Amino acid sequence: MKFKHFLKTAVTGLALMTFIAGCSSNSASSSDDSDDKVRKVKVAFDQASKPISYLDEQGNPTGYDVEVMKLVDELLPEYEFEFVGTSSDDLLLGVEQGKFQVGVKNAFWTKERTEKFIYPKEFLGLSSAGLVLKKEHEHIKSLEDFASAKLTLAPIAANNAQYTVIDEYNQAHPDNKVQLKAGDSFTVDVVQWVNEGRVDGGVMIEGPFKQQVLDKNGPYYKLKDEVVYNEFAVIKTWPLFNKKEQEFADAFDEAMKKLKAEKKPNELSKKFYGRDLFEVLDQVKR
Repeated sequence: MKFKHFLKTAVTGLALMTFIAGCSSNSASSSDDSDDKVRKVKVAFDQASKPISYLDEQGNPTGYDVEVMKLVDELLPEYEFEFVGTSSDDLLLGVEQGKFQVGVKNAFWTKERTEKFIYPKEFLGLSSAGLVLKKEHEHIKSLEDFASAKLTLAPIAANNAQYTVIDEYNQAHPDNKVQLKAGDSFTVDVVQWVNEGRVDGGVMIEGPFKQQVLDKNGPYYKLKDEVVYNEFAVIKTWPLFNKKEQEFADAFDEAMKKLKAEKKPNELSKKFYGRDLFEVLDQVKR
């Protein structure tokens, strides 16, 4: 009788332990499944392009492009963004090869890049492109003016989208072309080249010009009365996705639609560029 009682107790205890273990296993499995649903992706950014994308004084990634992508991250619980600072050239190569799933660098649209990257349907932001000129040439307000005056332009790397912008102008104006030369490096120090008289002008983005020339802590602040920036176009900018990341790009599109409806990019444009570039969106041709 005592043996039967002992056996019954042992069986009951074993069953209870098995039940607890099963619950624990199911709980762990549920937790693992939850973790598996969150995909970690690497977001590359040009870390030397203030105020577009850069590292702040504490070494944290920030800038217009980065902060918009942080908001996108908040709207995509199925993704976890890891921001990786790099150079412009490494970003392009890294995204193309799959080292990074997406990259942001104030990128313009070009037909050539569509062969290497996925452009989402929703653009990321807007960028002011202009001519940096000596004060004596401040009357030059457009590419047409620049070409008509027969002025020389700082070289632009052929894989830089700014080269494409000028080339497109030249194709549309065969009788009034800008003197366009391909450079050896992705970017040149436009302000320095213009100031030294090596060229008459150069293409530059407004944000970096303000940081370099108009900011009291900028490297060329002493030239603020010597050189000018004349905007000739406002252009849409895009994140570049690896060719295998269509699903990720689609998720980005949905998040950006919501952010634009809430005017979040407008707020960041004012914060980092000092103006809401979205106000001239209806005039943007590119």
